[in-house]
Amino acid sequence: MSVMEVCRRAADATAVLRQLSTKVKNQVLHEMADELDASRDQLKKVNAHDVEAARQAETSGTLVDRLTLTDSRISAMVAAVRTIAALPDPVGEVVNGWTRPNGLLIERVREPLGVVAVIYEARPNVTADVAALCLKSGNCAILRGSSMAMQTNTAIMEVLGAVLDRHESLPNSAVQLIEDPSREAALELMQATEYVDLLVPRGGPALIKSIEENATVPTVIDGDGNCHLYIDASADLEMATDVTINAKTSRPSVCNAIETLLVHERLAETWLPQVLDRLHEKGVEIRGSKQVIHAWPRAVPATDSDWGTEYLDLVLTVGVVNDVDEAIAHINRWGTSNAEGIIAQDIDVARKFARAIDSGSVFVNTSTRFSDGGEFGYGVEIGVSTQKLHVRGPMGLEALTTVKNLVWGDGQVRIV
Repeated sequence: MSVMEVCRRAADATAVLRQLSTKVKNQVLHEMADELDASRDQLKKVNAHDVEAARQAETSGTLVDRLTLTDSRISAMVAAVRTIAALPDPVGEVVNGWTRPNGLLIERVREPLGVVAVIYEARPNVTADVAALCLKSGNCAILRGSSMAMQTNTAIMEVLGAVLDRHESLPNSAVQLIEDPSREAALELMQATEYVDLLVPRGGPALIKSIEENATVPTVIDGDGNCHLYIDASADLEMATDVTINAKTSRPSVCNAIETLLVHERLAETWLPQVLDRLHEKGVEIRGSKQVIHAWPRAVPATDSDWGTEYLDLVLTVGVVNDVDEAIAHINRWGTSNAEGIIAQDIDVARKFARAIDSGSVFVNTSTRFSDGGEFGYGVEIGVSTQKLHVRGPMGLEALTTVKNLVWGDGQVRIV
């Protein structure tokens, strides 16, 4: 089936999707979760072929990690679908309302966007995540994964499609997978302005650049995660150590792991060497400024490009700053508006940082690794927006809706 035919079928199904009851949507989601859970052995078997092919192609360890389906990741995928089913249905929610002097009642009501497309790389769990988020929010989903995950994505889609086929009231075009992994197919989807209401890219710099240069449909950019953690002079140092290690090493291949550590100058000769020793023991390569190298000579000199790099690996750039103002200036210069953090007991410093940082998410005395739709209570996310319109940060159900004005009257006519 051609890309345009997939898009047309999705657009045709939107009228049905936007009218589905919450009960029906939740029932379908619970059945999808059950089927995914029951199919885990088959999914792992198929996924093993994709993983082995990726390794044979000498794919980076980061992408192989993202591609791999384990029991725990399948369990997380199943749990996410069930969580989405349990969340309030945003469709039909009255955001606010007021009565005008002439008696008109104005209500602002949430409704689905229509057709939501996602182009994603490596992560097969995105197939189920996006399907569940779109169904619950009354949208049709078009999924276009990468070639390296095609067998796994197809297997997951077959499980989801079997559930859709059981429900006569729900068109199977509600969730579709584009099986053509070519660049031409991606470009066609990026320019399907007649059908696609929102496109979310989830991938590396090459994909984002292609979207920015070629997309004519509305997009929300899920961009780089060059995340920072600033340790203030007022920090609880035990907390600072724990959060730093977690934010860098718990899963370095994801976009909410920190890539830069900034430390107040008062801590450069005392606390910093200790935490760098701990990070080094966990295999982290340290790239530092001159002050960092003076405090911890094993560091590699950091270049200008290091400050702007999303490593997605066990590499960390470390710098020393004079105060919170210098930390803020550095982060706003090099950050990607994904997730930034501060460890500080001085509440005025923490509040200043929170106000001044230009980012979708700011974390005070906690790890940036919580920048995640599931951790925010969204079930999962369709992406993390690093732009400001129409949504910012992790995107859940509300991000897949728009608001329309519903005006109630009793015969009023406008005179002028």
